Amino acid sequence: MNAYKSLLPVDEDGYYGRFGGAYIPEILHKNVENLLEAFHRYVDDEEFNKEFDQLLRDYVGRPSPLYRANRLSELYGTNIYLKREDLNHTGAHKINSAIGSALLAKRMGKHRIIAETGAGQHGVATATVCALMGMECVVYMGATDVERQQPNVERMRMLGAKVEPVHSGNKTLKDATNEAIRDWCCNPDSFYIIGSTVGPHPYPEMVAHFQSVISREIKEQLRSQIGHENPDYVVACVGGGSNAAGAFYHFINSPGVKLIAAEAAGLGVDTGETAATISVGTEGIIHGARTLVMQTPDGQIIEPYSVSAGLDYPGIGPLHAFLASSGRAEVIAVTDREALDAAFRLTRVEGIIPALESAHALAILDKKRFSHDDIVVINVSGRGDKDMHTYLKYQD
Repeated sequence: MNAYKSLLPVDEDGYYGRFGGAYIPEILHKNVENLLEAFHRYVDDEEFNKEFDQLLRDYVGRPSPLYRANRLSELYGTNIYLKREDLNHTGAHKINSAIGSALLAKRMGKHRIIAETGAGQHGVATATVCALMGMECVVYMGATDVERQQPNVERMRMLGAKVEPVHSGNKTLKDATNEAIRDWCCNPDSFYIIGSTVGPHPYPEMVAHFQSVISREIKEQLRSQIGHENPDYVVACVGGGSNAAGAFYHFINSPGVKLIAAEAAGLGVDTGETAATISVGTEGIIHGARTLVMQTPDGQIIEPYSVSAGLDYPGIGPLHAFLASSGRAEVIAVTDREALDAAFRLTRVEGIIPALESAHALAILDKKRFSHDDIVVINVSGRGDKDMHTYLKYQD
């Protein structure tokens, strides 16, 4: 065990306050213990980080730009900066943690990779790094998401991944995760690359660590552009919470920086057609962690709904459950219509087509008033190519 110390409010058992932990079948205990040991062994290892940083720079194209959106800033009367994760190789932030996880898998001697995906961006990122490193890749994806995210499905297949459509439940992200965990139980020698800050410890901490490059760059870029490294606000969408964890990471212990998480309200928080887990969820266990869950009083999962394939998850990462319950982060629910309007506005004002997930974060500009002097950083976690079918359907 080395001297690694997370900047997150997490204890050695993986708890963020009362959320987190590792609630897993006995067959997976050894796998999770080995993963925790490997993560702690390599997280500060010079050669590991040299390879990770080199791939982020030369393969992914980092640092991603921090762009002052002048016309958007003028429209809203504040200072809006967009963290352009959409410009990464594969089109989203997911590639950051996929590379870190695959490098860990390689050092652990693993050759078969399992992943789950909703919007397809994590699946594409995982398929990409498996092609890069010569690993077998199996991606589970809900049948509903396979249909509405067909371009990403074809990208995964072209990259050599086997895409397994899941026909159980609502045929979306929760069901894909269920099937990926079943595969892992049956094939414990495989390495499961989880795409978000969910699952048993150490996954939420590990994914947040690999994504923390986002907030580290934000600080460096703000220092270069405006002379100081802390904004007034950092805004990101949350489904499981990986892009938000990365954008928030280096600001969590800076109380002067306000954190805003935009979750998917679907047709409305009170309609029953929603994915606003923090707003309507109660404490429970899902996919190996104690967190907030959309569930009935007797613990049955309530199927979530969102126009965004990447945000319709009935839980939330334990870090975000803690940040919300402690008051460290403000959580704002954004409806489908509000997100779509925000996407079209960014497209027509700045010439940037965002992913539907990212559009939920952009919609905060219409739901919260910022002052003329505020520095507002919004994480544009992905590009909208994959969502064109949906955008065309709703276009005015």
